[in-house]
Amino acid sequence: MGSGWHEWPLVIFTVFGQCVAGALLVSGLAWMRESDEAVRTRIVRSMFFLWLVMGVGFIASVMHLGSPLRAFNSLNRVGASALSNEIAAGSVFFAVGGFWWLVSVIGKMPPALGKVWMVVSQILGIGFVWAMTRVYQIDTVPTWYTGYTTLAFFLTMVLGGPLFATLLLRTAGTAFKGSFAASVSVLALLLSVAVIVLQSNELATLHSSVQQTSALLPDYGAWQVGRIILVAAGLGCWLCPLIRRQEPKALALFAGLVLVVVGELIGRGLFYGLHMTVGMAIAG
Repeated sequence: MGSGWHEWPLVIFTVFGQCVAGALLVSGLAWMRESDEAVRTRIVRSMFFLWLVMGVGFIASVMHLGSPLRAFNSLNRVGASALSNEIAAGSVFFAVGGFWWLVSVIGKMPPALGKVWMVVSQILGIGFVWAMTRVYQIDTVPTWYTGYTTLAFFLTMVLGGPLFATLLLRTAGTAFKGSFAASVSVLALLLSVAVIVLQSNELATLHSSVQQTSALLPDYGAWQVGRIILVAAGLGCWLCPLIRRQEPKALALFAGLVLVVVGELIGRGLFYGLHMTVGMAIAG
């Protein structure tokens, strides 16, 4: 997927992490609103897949560092380094949310404490995504040093997270259809298209003394069109049954999630492919 795929560990880590953070928001709200204890238990069990995916994301991030020991070294500058803050935020989110799941699944979590713990985990998930965005606000990389980077990362959370949560809730046997969540994801898709158009116009004005930004990814437009088609098709697997006033089937939701995630992986690969470190960036 363009020249950015050499950063595939970071592509997987960021996309998976953002989807998990978004899914915990939706599934956690559904869990807190559910009154049937048996259904609540099934929801908690289904959340195992959130932490499984988060674990895969962290394994990928460690592979990017080259050695597991470097993961610990990256925490040496928490508070001063955006990278250290990202690793710390992700680790705390993973630990707090994962421990909530473990205590809840064995039935030892007090109900009142469980809800507070869930809210804290959800907030930590949002903070984790925010910390990710700060890593790429580098003034010497003009293609990343923009608000579009922050917006794109949070849009991935809203595109993949609610669909992931709906799949888990459906497999847990709940009546959750996610009509409102689906509408929010569609809005996120429209915003993603707007970001692509606006950022493409901005990229056309950037160049260094030795390189044009447009030369970094000659097929940037074609890849983005393919990405949007995949994401739209994925959301369609969720939306079409809702439009027909039917409950989405788990298989359709799974297929939709795969399409959305693949689309966002392509988009993130393009993001890394736009890396351009320059001593001086020239606009216009």
